[in-house]
Amino acid sequence: MSILCGLPLVECVYCLACARWAWKRCLHTAGHDSENWGFATAEEFEPIPRLCRYILAVYEDDLRHPLWAPPGGYGISPDLLLLKKTYEDTRGRAPPYVLYLDHEHEDIVLAIRGLNLAKESDYAVLLDNKLGKKKYDGGYVHNGLLKAAGWVLDAECEVLRELVAKHPNYTLTFVGHSLGAGVAAMLTMVVVQNRDRLGNIDRKRVRCYAIAPARCMSLNLAVRYADVINSVVLQDDFLPRTATPLEDIFKSLFCLPCLLCLRCMRDTCIPEEKMLKDPRRLYAPGRLYHIVERKPFRMGRFPPVVRTAVPVDGRFEHIVLSCNATSDHAIIWIEKEAQRALDLMLEKDETIEAPAKQKMERQETLTRHNDEYKAALQRAKTLDVPHAYTPPSEYGTFNDEGEENSTRSQGESSNKSSVDESWDALIERHFDKDEHGHTVLKKE
Repeated sequence: MSILCGLPLVECVYCLACARWAWKRCLHTAGHDSENWGFATAEEFEPIPRLCRYILAVYEDDLRHPLWAPPGGYGISPDLLLLKKTYEDTRGRAPPYVLYLDHEHEDIVLAIRGLNLAKESDYAVLLDNKLGKKKYDGGYVHNGLLKAAGWVLDAECEVLRELVAKHPNYTLTFVGHSLGAGVAAMLTMVVVQNRDRLGNIDRKRVRCYAIAPARCMSLNLAVRYADVINSVVLQDDFLPRTATPLEDIFKSLFCLPCLLCLRCMRDTCIPEEKMLKDPRRLYAPGRLYHIVERKPFRMGRFPPVVRTAVPVDGRFEHIVLSCNATSDHAIIWIEKEAQRALDLMLEKDETIEAPAKQKMERQETLTRHNDEYKAALQRAKTLDVPHAYTPPSEYGTFNDEGEENSTRSQGESSNKSSVDESWDALIERHFDKDEHGHTVLKKE
């Protein structure tokens, strides 16, 4: 038809469609990912800048004489640093980490550093995986990161169990950056699934903060563990957004922009319904905190805002074509912008010094998080996400126990009724009433 009309109509339509796609794709900014999320409060965001500094402390050889301390220091007392493991200690099976007893915030913190580009052992952890290789707790996870998490738990299980028992009011926090974030998220899952190894620790005492995490678990797991795992993403960070297997990313590290652009175009053409129903597709774990500090077509950084949610669809599915996609992955920038965001929150919160008001706001935050968590579980079930679970009862397994108790009560009532009927039949068989109405033994 285009030849008969003398105009390449089909070609023109195709070119216009491609131009429209490219225009929309280039206009997609990081702010679009979280534009419908709620704002984080100062109380819930407070641990994140502090924990970022704890991760930075892992890079120091001697905390008593630090070389790269941020303004204000790391906030760590060297006397309370219980242990520090290097690559020699872990034998390359896990990244280096520290265990710190934070009395000021009543917290037991295990902080894991990020990828070391000069260490082959870190690449070995990343390369030990392929999509669908490892199933765990009804979903799929990154095999290498799970093995590293298992090694850390085996190595520090005794120490952690003693600390949890000695400080029953302290929380147990796992935190990491990049590669370490994936290990921390896997470690949290393993601990929650094996709480008996830490003296049957309450699930509410366990938490994780994954800073700039890699996609390491399937969607059903990412949503189900959102009550204990939190992910922090700075603006355009590429790693939480790309579903490219980690081994492909770091094999192509020196042509990473080309790989990201190609992957960006490929993922944009895949319908989101197909993505959601792929049980092997990995995602950033848990509840998401998105720090937004730049706006489209504007130069420089703006006062950062933090949005948070437990999204199911639209969960950082699109790579942002930005010159800051790699720099926003740096832990130094994340710590700096997270602290700026927290300072702004504290300035706006005029009632931060009122303890009663703080307690009320904390309760409101917990209630909101619980509601969002249940809504995300229900949303995953509605979208037919593979292996998605229905929202649990507010009282854990109360419903199951209630059904069990109900069944038990029915059984007991049935047994009691049968006993009563047998007793009545026995009395009727052997006893009778006399003329005065008294019960007397029947004559044989």
